Amino acid sequence: MPVIDHDPEFAALYDRHHGFVWRILRRLGVPPASLDDATQDVFVVVHRRRDALRADVAERSWLFGIARRVAADLHRGRRRTLRKLEALPSPGEPAAPLDEALERAEAADFVRAFLERLDEGHRMVFLLSDVEGMTAPEIAETLELNLNTVYSRLRNARKKFEQAVARRRARAKVAHG
Repeated sequence: MPVIDHDPEFAALYDRHHGFVWRILRRLGVPPASLDDATQDVFVVVHRRRDALRADVAERSWLFGIARRVAADLHRGRRRTLRKLEALPSPGEPAAPLDEALERAEAADFVRAFLERLDEGHRMVFLLSDVEGMTAPEIAETLELNLNTVYSRLRNARKKFEQAVARRRARAKVAHG
């Protein structure tokens, strides 16, 4: 979706980073139906505050911070809505997965659940490295962390992910005989 703006610098910023912002929001748990609106919300903030971007801060770092706040606001609203919906009766259990699409959805749910169990520091480092492909020095700058802290968190998050995958495989093996 092209940006209509009379400021070519903002339009260029949008074009360079739209995909990055959209992917970060998705990785931060923004539901697919809300991704486009949340991305737009990020760029509304960017447009309003673009004069606050300092030359010594990388654009992606600045955008990541804004995206993280937009996602957090969205999650707070979703939690309030879910609490209200929990009072309603459940429609029943869904049918067991029967095809590959459902298996992919289960795998995606597994990864989302794993990410939700990680503390925010480990989750952000893991996402930026293993999903976004950022280097450890880029992550350290983006999250304003010591480089050794980034390496430590990444190593721990990867180990936890490997352990979670191993547990999932073991459960699946037991379940299927």
